Amino acid sequence: MLEVETVTKRFGGLVAVDAASLEVRKGQIVGLIGPNGAGKTTLFAVIAGFLKPTSGRVVLEGEDITGEAPHIRARLGIARTFQIVQPFAGLNVRENIAVGAYLRHRSAADAHAKADAVAHRVGLGEDLAKPASSLTVAGRKRLELARALATEPKLLLLDEVLAGLNPSEVRDIVPVIQAIREDGVTILMIEHVMQAVMNLCEQVYVLSQGRMISEGAPEKVCTDPQVVEAYLGKGAAERLARMETGHA
Repeated sequence: MLEVETVTKRFGGLVAVDAASLEVRKGQIVGLIGPNGAGKTTLFAVIAGFLKPTSGRVVLEGEDITGEAPHIRARLGIARTFQIVQPFAGLNVRENIAVGAYLRHRSAADAHAKADAVAHRVGLGEDLAKPASSLTVAGRKRLELARALATEPKLLLLDEVLAGLNPSEVRDIVPVIQAIREDGVTILMIEHVMQAVMNLCEQVYVLSQGRMISEGAPEKVCTDPQVVEAYLGKGAAERLARMETGHA
C-alpha cells in the first residue's frame, strides 16, 4: 500500500528525517514510535504531502506520489489526523465531519448523510448537533478521526490519536481503530501509548533522531537495546539487563 524510500527532510542545517524507509502492506495496522523530537510528525507530513522531502520517494500502491499536493493525495486515498486537534469551533459535529465528506460528495445532503454514518462509526452519533467546541478531549479526538474517515481513505495516518486520553478512554477507542481496519482501511499510526501499540500493531518502526533504528513485531522492538536506549538514555539497556539478572 505505502512505501517510504530513504526519505530525508532538512530544515536548513537541521536534519529532521534522515534516509528513513518504511513499508505498510494493505490491511495492516503499522506503528511508528520513537522519543519526542524523533521526526515522526515530520515524516507523516512528508507522506501526506504537507512537506516536500529533500530527497527520497513516497509510493502509494506502486505510484510515485512524491511531487503530489495534499489534496491530490487525499483524492488518491490518504487521510491524516493531526496531533493538535483543532475542530471548526463555529460548526457543530455533523458540519465538522461533513467538511471531510465534501471531498467525494458534492451535495450537502450526501455529505451530511456520510457525516452521520461516520459519526455513528466512531461513537459520536449522539453528539451530531452539538457545537464542536463543547466536546471533551476524548470527543475531539473522535471528531478528528471522523473528519479523516469522511474522506473515505484507503490509508489512514493517525498522529497520536490516543494522546491526552485516560486509560478507560484509550480502552474505548482501541476497538474503534480495530473496526476501521476491519472495514478495509490500512492504518499507519504514531503513538506513545505502548499498550495500545502492542494491542493494535502487527509491525512497528522506531524513529530516533530522524533515523529508523529498529523494525519488527512489537514484542521484538520493545526489547531491542537500541530502542531502550533511545527512550531511556545511554547505558539503560545494560542497566535493565543487570536488574533482570539480579546484579543491579
